[in-house]
Amino acid sequence: MKEIISAKQAAGLIKNGSTIMIGGFLSCGVPDKVIEEIIKQKKNNLTMICNDTSFQEADKGLLIKNGLVKKVITTHIGTNPVTGAKMHSGELEVEFYPMGTLVEKIHAKGSGLGGVLTPTGIGTILEDGKKIVEINNKKYIFEEPLGADFALIYGTVVDKYGNVAFKGTTRNFNTSMATAADTVIVQADEIVDCLDPDSVVIPGIFIDYIVNGGVN
Repeated sequence: MKEIISAKQAAGLIKNGSTIMIGGFLSCGVPDKVIEEIIKQKKNNLTMICNDTSFQEADKGLLIKNGLVKKVITTHIGTNPVTGAKMHSGELEVEFYPMGTLVEKIHAKGSGLGGVLTPTGIGTILEDGKKIVEINNKKYIFEEPLGADFALIYGTVVDKYGNVAFKGTTRNFNTSMATAADTVIVQADEIVDCLDPDSVVIPGIFIDYIVNGGVN
């Protein structure tokens, strides 16, 4: 069985300067209670890997607003003007990828692959500084795997063995990120003794800690 910890304990595992993956699409399927504790504990100098930076007054966006993130690797920032302002002022480094490319970089890390080849971005600034591979007269950008020290993910229902089930689109990036970090922490809405195997989306082998609804 996996260790069940509080959101406070989960945030306490994270060191200043860590690279963290945070699941969710905007504010859907985000481990918000763990993020709240990271802010309270003022963990800083973080590199954040995420689909987006949410909104300026919500979850991932609050990490940006509070100046705790030095670099963000993401697909878009349009819903959070604070991210854009900090990027233009030089206070925050932002590295952009197309959404499919970002998730495949994460998949590559989780699968133990040496990288991925994608035609997306050929002929644009996305290929600048990248290795270009030509196969059957078609060009591809070589993208390296992308992992993290910690993956902070969400699960609708998690059993005591760490198996995770989701409701609707809350699974989003959570499923990929669970495979690509040294330590994986899942914030569960509900913890049960044992899930029906047919409902398991993330096997417990990927999970290190379970946060019980963010209770401190």
